[in-house]
Amino acid sequence: MFHVSCFMKTILYNQNREEVGKIDLPKEIFEVKMNLDLVHQVVLAQRANQRRNIAKTKDRSEVRGGGRKPWRQKGTGRARVGSNRSPIWRGGGVTFGPTAERVFKKKIAKKMKRKALFMVLSAKAKDNLLLVIDSLSFEKAKTKLAKKILNKLFLEKGSGLIALPEIDKNAILALRNIPRIATIQAKDLNVLDALSYKYLIIPKEAIGVIKETFKS
Repeated sequence: MFHVSCFMKTILYNQNREEVGKIDLPKEIFEVKMNLDLVHQVVLAQRANQRRNIAKTKDRSEVRGGGRKPWRQKGTGRARVGSNRSPIWRGGGVTFGPTAERVFKKKIAKKMKRKALFMVLSAKAKDNLLLVIDSLSFEKAKTKLAKKILNKLFLEKGSGLIALPEIDKNAILALRNIPRIATIQAKDLNVLDALSYKYLIIPKEAIGVIKETFKS
């Protein structure tokens, strides 16, 4: 009888991108078969839920003015008209324009979002775009210091999303002004953010947070 491991091995790096050992990653999170249709569906839902309804036009009932009939009904030789706020008049209301009642939000099942996230994390791991480091710490909130560390890790090769195990004020302040870099708490990881950056950097403490947050 063979024992099937629930973990997969990956390299553990330090801040200088030097190998310091191996670390176990749970297979149910980092070794999930890709389903592009599901990932695409979750991305569309996330984008729709971020969309703000900023375009709005006024119909004839909302446009100011128009209380008085422009001219009498008969005897002028002109077409009858009841208000100069009619859509056919300049300055009148808009017919079939965008309104504040439009709703862009899309609902998507929690299990689907979680599964899609696991697929993206698995793809990052498979393509060597997932970097697990023993720790990421900044003694001072200095952008210059942070950039030096990130250049050793990945920054010269592409953008990166850093999943912090908890709020780290120094790290957030040091990283916020570096282009192509973003930080997120591990518990808030999502498909859209993970796909928006080439590399995903996870301190080893964050793996437990991810497992606990997104467990079935």
